[in-house]
Amino acid sequence: MSERPPAPGGLELVEALVNTLLDVETGADSLDTPEARERFGLTEGEVPGARELRESLRAALLAHAGHPPHAAVTPLGRLLAAVPLVVTVDPADGSAALAPVRDGSLTARVAAAVAEALVAGTWSRFKACEAADCHWAYYDRSPAGRGRWCSMQVCGARAKMRRYRAKGG
Repeated sequence: MSERPPAPGGLELVEALVNTLLDVETGADSLDTPEARERFGLTEGEVPGARELRESLRAALLAHAGHPPHAAVTPLGRLLAAVPLVVTVDPADGSAALAPVRDGSLTARVAAAVAEALVAGTWSRFKACEAADCHWAYYDRSPAGRGRWCSMQVCGARAKMRRYRAKGG
């Protein structure tokens, strides 16, 4: 949907996961394809958990944009709390990163990406589109951090046209 550049750092993975729901209205989901499952390192049996994680992320991103959750979901904090992280330090250059303690599961990689975004100060600019028929994840690069739509040309234009028509224009 969006013509925006991908989210920075590890949020690119999170953005890709949230945007696997291709169509909110029809439920078209790329996690139904072997290619998408392979991209995220998922087996078919892990897809329900990935969908739960995806929708919990979407609820958090809607909250960043000032919108209520789209559905009742497991709180994101509860899902991520199950994956402890540790600080790793590269002996060659001294760089530090957060990494999962035990596994490289999708939830663990998402937890590390969210933690990285918190440290970088980018988490709160990661949002979901305001349009109820979209909710696509995007990174808000607007100067004031008040972006509302994944695309001004599509979702923003539709919202403005609906407001115009509602006023009798």
